[in-house]
Amino acid sequence: MNQKDLLTHLDQRAVVAAIESAEAACSGEIRVHIEPNLHGREVRWLAERTFERLGMTRTALRNGILIFLAAKEQQFAVIGDRGIHEKVGDSFWEEVAAHLVEHFRKSEFTEGVVQAIEEVGSQLAAHFPHAGKSDRNELSDEISVGEPPRS
Repeated sequence: MNQKDLLTHLDQRAVVAAIESAEAACSGEIRVHIEPNLHGREVRWLAERTFERLGMTRTALRNGILIFLAAKEQQFAVIGDRGIHEKVGDSFWEEVAAHLVEHFRKSEFTEGVVQAIEEVGSQLAAHFPHAGKSDRNELSDEISVGEPPRS
């Protein structure tokens, strides 16, 4: 699947709405990024670089979470910054990934991403509840997109 096809099959409004809803209950930051391909890299490596490039390591509480999708290779990674990772551990990320795989196998891209956002949002709310008026949205809720390959 190419990046354009994935973006077409993904209900972007539903994804952004899920991010907004999750972030309304917590002080964490959730991003979804779609990369056209892995450029010969491992998915985790490229996801970590994207996490840094998107400014996700600069959140006040280090509680950002990235759902990274590589369209061509149909691979993904879910990465949490150290603040949230210390609270939930590896087994949580594996569980979120397993649910994504279930949905993606059925071509339920929107449902899978929205469920992942709800799951990570629930953990963020439990460990980093919304801080009221002092809480601010530190990062964009829009889906970020990597540069497509040039023809």
